[in-house]
Amino acid sequence: MHRCFVAAVLAALCCSGALAEEAATGPSAHIQTSLGTITIALDRGHAPTTVANFITYAREGHFDGTVIYRVVPGFVLQMGSYDAEGNARPVHAPIPLETSSALSNARGTVAMARSDDPASATAEFFINLDNNLPLDPAAGAAPNTTGYAVFGHVTSGMDVVDKIAAVPLRGGKGPFPEAAPVTPVVIEKVTVEEPAAPRP
Repeated sequence: MHRCFVAAVLAALCCSGALAEEAATGPSAHIQTSLGTITIALDRGHAPTTVANFITYAREGHFDGTVIYRVVPGFVLQMGSYDAEGNARPVHAPIPLETSSALSNARGTVAMARSDDPASATAEFFINLDNNLPLDPAAGAAPNTTGYAVFGHVTSGMDVVDKIAAVPLRGGKGPFPEAAPVTPVVIEKVTVEEPAAPRP
C-alpha cells in the first residue's frame, strides 16, 4: 500500500512538472462562462491529436453558447456540445485515444470524455475536481486502450471551477439531468491563444 501511494505521488509530481513546462510553450484556451473565466494550458506535446481536435471545435465556435451540463462535486465538470435545452450540436468524427503519455487525471486537469470505445471522443470534455486516479490508464494495459486522455490543465480560474461545482443541481435537462445545474452555467465563448513567437 505504501509503495502504491509513493508511486502515485511521484507520478503526480512528474505530471505536474510536464504540465508546467507545456504551459510555458503551448497554446492556451480561455473558457468564458456566465460565472467567470477559466484558462487552460493545452498540452500539445503530450496529446497533439486531442489538442488539435479541441482547437478545431473552439475556432468553429462549437462551444460558444453551450452549457456545463454535468456537475459532480468532488469528481468532474463536463461540457462540450449541449445547450441549455438539452439539445446536442453535431460533431466531427471521433479521435483516437491518447493516454500513453501517462499524464494523470489530477485535480485541475482537463480530459476528453468518451464512451466505452477508446476511440470515441469527439467534443465532450471535463475538468477534474479531484485527483481522479481511477480515470488514468490501467496498469499493464496496451498503450492508448484505457483511461481518459488528459490534454491540458487549468492555469487560472480554479476558483470559478469550484464555484460552478457548488451550484444547485437536478436541472433536469441534457444527458445527465440529475447532474445538470438548476440555473444553466453558460459557456459564452471559448478562444484559443497561441504562444508568442520567440524573438530572433
